[in-house]
Amino acid sequence: MTISVKWQGKKAFEATSSTGHKVLMDASEGVGGEDRGSRPMELLLMGLGGCSGIDVMMMLEKGKQAVTDCEMSITSERADSIPAIYTKINLHFKVTGTDLNEKKVSRAVSLSAEKYCSVSKILEKTADMTHSYEIVEA
Repeated sequence: MTISVKWQGKKAFEATSSTGHKVLMDASEGVGGEDRGSRPMELLLMGLGGCSGIDVMMMLEKGKQAVTDCEMSITSERADSIPAIYTKINLHFKVTGTDLNEKKVSRAVSLSAEKYCSVSKILEKTADMTHSYEIVEA
């Protein structure tokens, strides 16, 4: 995989993936940016949600679960010193569907966290990672 990152002026950069998708990153106005894009550290958490969400949905699909919606809320804490790495992260799933099997949802969330999600496995090296879920009947 190859990613290219090109300066867009001031503190903004545009990343282009090897598949051609683009993401704009920028700093806040307080440090010379123009707030035109996500912060790089925000993108890490977005990547965590995407990676884990894909895992969970694939497993629930395979388990023939009638999921109608899946949302994640990610909360985090960062170190006070530089580098301000993540020290705590909670990934909370809200899975909505019809007659969802609680054991299958729990297992999918656990397997993503413990085995499949590459982003989670990287972040757990510096952050206390927790995962939670709730099931909502559609």
